[in-house]
Amino acid sequence: MQESSKKLGYTEGIASIIINTMLFGLKIWVGTASSSVAMTADAWHTLSDTLTSIVVIFGFWFSSRPEDEKHPFGHGRAELIATIIIATLLAVVGLNFLRDSIQQLIVRKSANFSTLGLVVFAVSVVIKEGLARFSIWAGKKTNSQSLLADGWHHRSDAIASLIIVIGAVLGKYLWWIDGVLGIGVSALVLYAAYEIAHTASDSLMGEKTSDDLTKRIKRIASEASPELKDIHHIHIHRYGDHLEITLHARLDKKTDIEDAHALSTRLEQRLRNELRADTTVHIEPVKEA
Repeated sequence: MQESSKKLGYTEGIASIIINTMLFGLKIWVGTASSSVAMTADAWHTLSDTLTSIVVIFGFWFSSRPEDEKHPFGHGRAELIATIIIATLLAVVGLNFLRDSIQQLIVRKSANFSTLGLVVFAVSVVIKEGLARFSIWAGKKTNSQSLLADGWHHRSDAIASLIIVIGAVLGKYLWWIDGVLGIGVSALVLYAAYEIAHTASDSLMGEKTSDDLTKRIKRIASEASPELKDIHHIHIHRYGDHLEITLHARLDKKTDIEDAHALSTRLEQRLRNELRADTTVHIEPVKEA
């Protein structure tokens, strides 16, 4: 992992820990004072953001370790494991919120929303959306699944807080609004957990090469070694920001072995320079018509 990517991951993680811890304290205070299960649930949702940011930092630290005898491709997939841990924590939080919200409706308990609570959650919407945008930007810049996951975690909290603000305004007219909003927040959290886990698990199990990447690899091949024909059977393997590519290419069967080696080496070097990928090229003879 590049040093700049690691620093950006650490910056996002530390900022998230500080801000979310402060927001949790404010939210749990006003949520308890208002007897609001939705506000209290969202407070713990915010605290879970702190925990996931700790996981992000750990993931960046571990995945930046160099390759060793047991891990010849490095430790980049540690970040994907960290992402699944984030999703699991998020799912646990969502299920707990769902249980509390249903219980709130069963006992017909209403909340007493205060003006201070409205202000705290309105401010939280702005702050968490800002964190979400920073984290998603950093995730795209560093190609980091865990930062993208953390960003959507922040955004789900911002949306949940916005829903609560709207519900608090209606709370004086509808006794059941707090419990229903709690269920809505829980569903949002659980959906975010599913999406995060699904994306990370796809990368861990192996992903299909995208059409855009396939076209790019074929273009590079035609420019670097035009003698290589019919580039096919392209597979990619991601290890954090380290990419491994395997592909098959056909070559005139009369080409001697030294020329074939030179052609494949030239393609491998070009792909390393443009895609930062280590490539293995399997040479096949051109099929006769």
